Amino acid sequence: MTDDAAVSAGGWRELLGPANLGASTVLAGGVALYATNEFLTISLMPSAVGEIGGHRLYAWVTTVYLVASVVAATTVYSTLMRFGPRRSYLFALAVFGGGSVACAIAPTMQTLLVGRTVQGLAGGLLAGLGYAVINTALPSTLWTKASALVSAMWGVGTLLGPAAGGLFAQFGSWRWAFGVLAILTAAMAVLVPIALPTRNDASVEAASTPVPVWSLVLLGAAALVVSVAALPDDARATAGLLVLSGLLVAGFLYVDRRRPAAVLPPSAFHVGPLKWIYLTLGVLMAATMADMYVPLFGQRLAHLSPVAAGFLAAGLAIGWTASEIGSASLRTESTIRRTVAVAPLVMATGLALTAVTWSEDASAGRVAVWAFALFVTGTGVGIAWPHLSAWAMSRVDDPAEGPAAAAAINTVQLISGAFGAGLAGVVVNLTETGDATPARWLFAAFAALAAIGMVASVRSGRQYPARSITGR
Repeated sequence: MTDDAAVSAGGWRELLGPANLGASTVLAGGVALYATNEFLTISLMPSAVGEIGGHRLYAWVTTVYLVASVVAATTVYSTLMRFGPRRSYLFALAVFGGGSVACAIAPTMQTLLVGRTVQGLAGGLLAGLGYAVINTALPSTLWTKASALVSAMWGVGTLLGPAAGGLFAQFGSWRWAFGVLAILTAAMAVLVPIALPTRNDASVEAASTPVPVWSLVLLGAAALVVSVAALPDDARATAGLLVLSGLLVAGFLYVDRRRPAAVLPPSAFHVGPLKWIYLTLGVLMAATMADMYVPLFGQRLAHLSPVAAGFLAAGLAIGWTASEIGSASLRTESTIRRTVAVAPLVMATGLALTAVTWSEDASAGRVAVWAFALFVTGTGVGIAWPHLSAWAMSRVDDPAEGPAAAAAINTVQLISGAFGAGLAGVVVNLTETGDATPARWLFAAFAALAAIGMVASVRSGRQYPARSITGR
């Protein structure tokens, strides 16, 4: 394919037309359920803790959800190969609904944590299936736009989760937030048998695909360690935990490359673009985690109300979602490669602009600059994400690796999000002075992280010589 060749791609009308609407709804809906539930507790937990207690376990409501999600994400491929798209989705939805009911009726914080763990296990599976089943349920010409649609649900969840949680909490009905999630989950389960195929084309041959237990243990442990790295007051303890989490990820890569039951496809360890594609996705996702502190800094530095600060944080999600829809319509190969290559730089620009404009007693004009900078930050993610996702599914040595490569997108996304969140907590805790200092350090550090990502983004779009399946 030449640099100016047009990429064959279907249109939005085809993706959302009668033939594919059901599958598109299920794929996007599963990710929307996961993302909304992840952010739901931001505004919900104060009311829940006020009723059932458990203040000391407050942070673990999010921690157990994310760690369980990372663990479940490692099982997406084996689950899909064993049971096919339809049964995999029905199983994940049933468990997610059960976890939601457990949260809704929880009499104690310990019970709520159990429910959140169950939700996280099922949610990680749902989010992973959202990418993995694209490869099976839709034609390849729709992969880019389907990836954009599925990924845009993260932006929807970022917007809808805190707003819905705040609404239920305001009316003293926090339990019903989880109850509504259970109802929506049941409604989606009704659509699954209509929308998704029973099995993959390769499912019969791969029905004995084992669960990657060692990869699961190492990656889950890494996510858990980095989740608690921000808790110690001692910088040396924090640094030690971050080093340990890095070693666990290195151990995961070592084990995953050598065992037959793996999370990443073999192509990720060979000469070629796949490793760079995953690395670019990981850097972009990790850098978005700076956004989790925007409501805090908005209230502290501009004296915004909680609602206004929440909408300020939504600027990144809006930029991500809006730019994805537009970028997914790009057709020229050279334009797509250049867009992906500069995406980390666009993100770094938005983060850097935010870093240099944080100040105490900020005016409305300064807040508007923050909102614009966050929008630019989200745009940097959105312009690259659908193309990177589609590349991950197709740029493999063996087409049979496609479902595994697609499933791994979510694993990379979740573990990178966990690491980004942990790193954000470390930077803020180490620089906390009660003024704008931690905000400046946080966004400057993440701007540097995003800029470094250009090394991977440029390499992810390069053309590599074809490789045989045997590697010779």
